Amino acid sequence: MSNRHLARTIAMQSLYSWDFNGRTADPMVLLKDNFSDFAPDFHDEGFSETIVRGVMDHISEIDAMIVKYAPEWPLEQITIVDRNVLRIGIFELAFAGDIPPKVAINEAIEVAKGFGGESSGKFVNGVLGAVYRDLVAQ
Repeated sequence: MSNRHLARTIAMQSLYSWDFNGRTADPMVLLKDNFSDFAPDFHDEGFSETIVRGVMDHISEIDAMIVKYAPEWPLEQITIVDRNVLRIGIFELAFAGDIPPKVAINEAIEVAKGFGGESSGKFVNGVLGAVYRDLVAQ
């Protein structure tokens, strides 16, 4: 597993915990706890922190994009894993600027396959593919 893949996984787990527990906890504290619990000797140069902060800084825009590009799925009906994988993927596509789009999409699909349900990878691929096509067209 690559370092960035592990960092994305820890970021997703932190956002998942934040979302699952009513969005009241500090996501940065959850991130720190996840590092302590799952990867105490892993140093990602702040990559996972950049993801979590970026998602939180743009949460309303990101969630609006999920609603727009997954119109048949109300935001609260999307599984917590899929919702947070999409948040990370959209952050990387629309706001990060330094992640190649193919990498952002492929990484999101892999995290979704690893932690989500049977159709999570296809769902994430469809939504992020549509987001990417519109971003390129702008």
